[in-house]
Amino acid sequence: MAEAVRHDKTARQLRLLSDALDSGRLGPVRRLVNTLAPAEIGNLLESLPPGKREVVWGLVDAEDDGEVLLHVGDEVRESLIADMDPDELVAAVEDLDIDDLADLVEDLPDTVIDEVLKSMDRENRERLEQVLSYPEDTAGRLMNPDVVTVRADVNVDVVLRYLRLRGELPDHTDHLYVVSRRHQYLGRVPLAALVTHEDTTPINRLIDDEQPAIDVGESAQEVARQFSDHDWVSAPVVDDNNILLGRITIDDVVDIIREQAEHQALGAAGLDEDEDLFSPVKRAVRGRVVWLGINLFTAFMAASVIGQFEVTLEKIVALAVLMPIVAGIGGNAAVQVLTLMVRGLALGQVGASNARILLWKELRVALINGVLIGGIVGVIAFVWFRSPMLSLVIAMALVLNFCAAATAGVLLPLLLKRMNIDPAVAGTVVVTAVTDVMGFFCFLGLATLILLH
Repeated sequence: MAEAVRHDKTARQLRLLSDALDSGRLGPVRRLVNTLAPAEIGNLLESLPPGKREVVWGLVDAEDDGEVLLHVGDEVRESLIADMDPDELVAAVEDLDIDDLADLVEDLPDTVIDEVLKSMDRENRERLEQVLSYPEDTAGRLMNPDVVTVRADVNVDVVLRYLRLRGELPDHTDHLYVVSRRHQYLGRVPLAALVTHEDTTPINRLIDDEQPAIDVGESAQEVARQFSDHDWVSAPVVDDNNILLGRITIDDVVDIIREQAEHQALGAAGLDEDEDLFSPVKRAVRGRVVWLGINLFTAFMAASVIGQFEVTLEKIVALAVLMPIVAGIGGNAAVQVLTLMVRGLALGQVGASNARILLWKELRVALINGVLIGGIVGVIAFVWFRSPMLSLVIAMALVLNFCAAATAGVLLPLLLKRMNIDPAVAGTVVVTAVTDVMGFFCFLGLATLILLH
């Protein structure tokens, strides 16, 4: 329901913007745009063709430019940055948090990066360089080094006076982190505990040491999983020596989850999740033709199998009518299993230890579904063609293809993962190719053995 409301709101805003732009009235456009949150502005910019996008981008408040750039895809971001002067870029990004700036800095021109670094104090410059030293999609790249730390040997009154002197806290601060003299992570203290205990209460009595710290080299997927499992708002990040380096907050994790969902949805079709909806034709062609070529290759593989049974098809024309059913249903069954496997791999729920159990379970499901669906199709084929043996052939072929689909759906993602190939991107192409080839081979092979002999 909430998702539908959001989509309706976006569609309404887009319609109002387009009408105002078409009429040349920029005042209503400016008022509408600047009532929106940066993420909403980013979504609208991605929904506009390049000409209108440039106009709207020019009407965004300068103080929101940096945040908006964070909420658009890579291609759109590149186009927006290309239209900005170096001074505008510096002003847009210099006030961003370190973790957000790290997401943008590699997309900025070298001259702008130099100016941004010059505008930062030594501490923040070192923090940025530290974050950028870690690989993408790791906890180190996601973390914000700006954390509030306290010592265990002070009391609540000292901490409260320190916070008052500090004046403000980083966003999404729900805990203060307790560290040793060597800055090693000892645990956390909830902000609520500071205001509900006496001023003389020692901090070491309030320490919650049950939350594990996240290793700086941990993958982004694992970070998102831990946040989901433990309902964290923020989490500390440490190195191999348990030195506190920074923290990761829930807003960054939400972005990870959204990106993962987009990657799985678009990757299955061979599309880049960062592709601009209105990208130039040449770029769109380059991005899609590779996977279309792979699909073409797999289609020829299936066609070559059909070609081996040319004589059978000439004698029994009904087989040509029923072939799409075998391949289509088998492909759908394979995609169902593949989707479960890709999700399981992403969540760390699937591995070599339980692959055999999963395969046996999916084979049993495939056998039952194959018998049920095959029986239904067999009855329909009998009513249609009045051939009990033809009905038997297609029913048996469906059972065998369902089993092939289950095997491919379970084993191929594991194999692709081991080969460092993303199953979410390549899996659909591969498993549907397997079910097409196996489906045609089983159906036409059985027809040759049973109907022509």
